[in-house]
Amino acid sequence: MRVAEPTAQSVAEAARLLRDGQLVAFPTETVYGLGGDATNERAVAAIFAAKGRPQFNPLISHVLDAEAAQQFVRWNDTADRLAARFWPGPLTLVLPRSEGSPIALLATAGLDTVAIRAPAHPVAQALIRATGRPIAGPSANRSGAVSPTRAEHVAESLGDRVPLILDGGPCLVGVESTVLDLSAATPTLLRPGGVPREAIEAVIGPISVSHALPSGDSPHKSPGQLASHYAPARPVRLGATSAGPDEGLLAFGPSVPPGAMLTYNLSPSGDLAEAAANLFAQMRALDRPGIGRIAVMAIPETGLGLAINDRLRRAAADDGTAR
Repeated sequence: MRVAEPTAQSVAEAARLLRDGQLVAFPTETVYGLGGDATNERAVAAIFAAKGRPQFNPLISHVLDAEAAQQFVRWNDTADRLAARFWPGPLTLVLPRSEGSPIALLATAGLDTVAIRAPAHPVAQALIRATGRPIAGPSANRSGAVSPTRAEHVAESLGDRVPLILDGGPCLVGVESTVLDLSAATPTLLRPGGVPREAIEAVIGPISVSHALPSGDSPHKSPGQLASHYAPARPVRLGATSAGPDEGLLAFGPSVPPGAMLTYNLSPSGDLAEAAANLFAQMRALDRPGIGRIAVMAIPETGLGLAINDRLRRAAADDGTAR
């Protein structure tokens, strides 16, 4: 782990690390972010591993501006007005992902929406520009710890889990961004943050506020809430040691039972980070006509395996009843 002043050289180095699938901590106006290439499933999985995150929560993807955002989400007039007023700045917009959007499924927790914002910090902007890709960036701390507003906070919390920390000084806002859901007819505040509700309503009129305590059985589109899983249309059978001819097999490890109609392996080498990176995409690939059920091999209940199994158990449940 190295802490560096944000010079042209260190920003270029950070951008190279991100393009290579590695992680970089960087300052924003809200808190320091733990950045990874938002289009790289393995880089996003590495973010979860570094934070010790117990569940898959959607991550915010950071872009330069509204024009860049429109490459990844279905933009609308409300988003246009808000971006014109608050971007760059501490406002995250949740919008439907566009057709063919390269944002990693893991970054969106398997949802069909993307949380996206344009940060105002000049170092964050320089890093996004140099990387040439959207940067997924939750707070750069171990899960459950206080969010970092200085580079030393990141070093204390993450240590060698992040190879490079860009030290841009203390964060000016110091609280996370406001998250506003624009994917439904009524804009809904999912998380209060750096942009007050009143300021938003001055631009677009009254908004709804989500007061519900998040539960695992309903979708949650904002970081800071419980993760929402991708529930396939096909029933899911866990702990599979064999596979039938009408089943799609989600395998794990080098020993794969024969007999399935179609097989995908989360990680032939048994690597949990690789398995986490592949989970949502492979579940979607098996959720297709002709397959009667998805059989899933056992995953270890350690490290990222805890999060993987949490998602799989929810996918295997129907109103709390195992399928």
